[in-house]
Amino acid sequence: MFKAIILLTRRPDTSPEEFRAWWLGEHAELAKGLPGLRRAVFNVVGDDEAGVDGVSEIWFDSREAFDAAYASDHGKRVAADTLAHVARRERLLVDERPVA
Repeated sequence: MFKAIILLTRRPDTSPEEFRAWWLGEHAELAKGLPGLRRAVFNVVGDDEAGVDGVSEIWFDSREAFDAAYASDHGKRVAADTLAHVARRERLLVDERPVA
């Protein structure tokens, strides 16, 4: 299974509460509609020193399915919504290997 881990840092003009309300509400609903999405987990980071406010984990059958999802009109809306609300986004594309 293919997984993307996405690290998000809120804009300086956005409070942690505003970021969480947008991300867990409006954005989560939008993200659920990604074509081929198998699972999504949004992790709220509570450590102000981490420099990251949220970590998304999204699973697809393959890298090709991930690429196709974000190439779709809906995927482009998801990406644009993210970029409009964050100061920084880093994507880690991984081949998940559960060990327990």
